[in-house]
Amino acid sequence: MSSTYGEKIKISIFGESHGGGIGVVIDGLPAGEAVDMDAVLAQMARRAPGRDKTATPRRESDLPRVLSGLLGDTLTGAPLCAVIDNTNTRSQDYGNLLAKPRPGHSDYTAYVKYRGANDIRGGGHFSGRLTAPLVFAGAICRQLLEKQGIRIAAHIYSVGGVQDVPFDPVSIDNALTERLSRSPFALIDESREDAMRAEIEAARLAQDSVGGVIECAVTGLPAGVGAPMFDGMEGAIAKAVFGVPAVKGVEFGSGFALAHLRGSQANDPFRFENGRVVTVTNHCGGILGGITDGMPLLFRAAVKPTPSIAQPQQTVDLQTGENATLEIHGRHDPCIVPRAVPVIEAAAAVAVINCL
Repeated sequence: MSSTYGEKIKISIFGESHGGGIGVVIDGLPAGEAVDMDAVLAQMARRAPGRDKTATPRRESDLPRVLSGLLGDTLTGAPLCAVIDNTNTRSQDYGNLLAKPRPGHSDYTAYVKYRGANDIRGGGHFSGRLTAPLVFAGAICRQLLEKQGIRIAAHIYSVGGVQDVPFDPVSIDNALTERLSRSPFALIDESREDAMRAEIEAARLAQDSVGGVIECAVTGLPAGVGAPMFDGMEGAIAKAVFGVPAVKGVEFGSGFALAHLRGSQANDPFRFENGRVVTVTNHCGGILGGITDGMPLLFRAAVKPTPSIAQPQQTVDLQTGENATLEIHGRHDPCIVPRAVPVIEAAAAVAVINCL
């Protein structure tokens, strides 16, 4: 079981949801760079559980303990290792899942692959809790990118049938990216928050869950970053983003909508602006041939509804070989989209810094 990403700056995530702790080792970080730990903790807090009615009531401080690679506030060049303790677990809630896999979860596939030896409690290594060390890694990478003028921000594009306004694909203001990257419920149009919360609350009261879409922008990237074919920028970002549990789709620029356009509509015309080549539109999402064109890099990630719901569900009993009904206990998010926003930003940061 390997949870590693990257070659130039490599992250390895370890731990299980109800184990002693979770964490990450980051190799390849440059020595001598200062790290703002308060900024790192701010990103961790955006993802942390138990702080909002839209999230699971499981409350974890998510305070990382740095074991190596940081002296004071400066990177030493050694592997940076951070551990986050699990302090609020209720493993007894998962006793009935050993034989009855949850629909929509990795329980069955992990049971088959690891011959029943995997830790099922809280989802084990497949849990969304493992995104906490990813956010830590992304927060470190994000600071290195910001020193090069590269900014990353995402927002809740939609929850259920309620949608935020999209990014302006050709011009994204730094003040907006700064606001979004600090928000616990990130929206471009903040007036949509009440309607989104109502959508989530309706699902919770129905003992159900709801999914949504997250839109992410990377600004300040120069033209020429990336490579063709299998080493393209889209592939690098998609691999990192699909490492986030519950992500089931990624599209760049206008994405699948391009299939319904003609070339004359889909192509982004070039022009000079203040001596710089720009495009009039940005249907390609800032990437052509796997390489950045200098425009905002835009992508969207589809997040499925939380599979752990309180309603009875049909499953199988792996011990008796019979069909069965499952009732799931425990504490679960009615919607993980708000907490997933900083996770998507982190995945983007890890991918972009590797491509640079």
